[in-house]
Amino acid sequence: MFKHVDLNLPKLSRETIDGVRYYSVPDEDELLRLVSITSVTSHFNKDIFVNWRKKVGNEEADRITKAATTRGTDMHTLTEHYLKNDQVLPEVPPISDFLFKISKGELNKIDNIHSLEGALYSKQLGIAGTVDCIAEYDGELSIIDFKTSKKPKPRDWIEHYFVQAMAYGCMLYELKNISVKKLVIIMACENGECVVYEEYNKAKYIKLLDKYIRKFVRDKLEIYGTEQRT
Repeated sequence: MFKHVDLNLPKLSRETIDGVRYYSVPDEDELLRLVSITSVTSHFNKDIFVNWRKKVGNEEADRITKAATTRGTDMHTLTEHYLKNDQVLPEVPPISDFLFKISKGELNKIDNIHSLEGALYSKQLGIAGTVDCIAEYDGELSIIDFKTSKKPKPRDWIEHYFVQAMAYGCMLYELKNISVKKLVIIMACENGECVVYEEYNKAKYIKLLDKYIRKFVRDKLEIYGTEQRT
């Protein structure tokens, strides 16, 4: 049985405007709209995604994206129910069930769960988001992100995963004065491997997070300025 610690995180509403996701967070007597960290990381890597779509074609890109999204959603659903100690897990397609089963050995290293799919935000950074899991992994408090893939990815390809995880770490510290020890990515792969990427160098990813946010703000301001002039 997994032990749980209630952080009493806020319930936040969210909406998508012009392709960008925003969260509404309390700000005295008003609601403050903060951009989702996933929108920030996606914007930073948009050129890579655009070039990939050109390479494989829009139809194939749509097919791959849809399959990956479904696979990831199902995996998250099973993982959340499992970590909540539910005795009966939802039925999912065979591939998603397979990915969940090969990841159980790593999931069993999780304990003292502080949050599952919890909303976080930072007014200082102007961002918000929903964290997969805040818990101890191998006895160390961590931001944990669950991923699926066809096969393991080179560490250089998942920089944005760690940036996103570090963003959640910053939000958690701002809201609850709790500092995590490390960032953990658990990746279940269709080739049968479950790979765990761990990162202790939080300072590195705080600097990268700042870079990601600055680019998002700068580019959005340029678009706004262009629209105002036309």
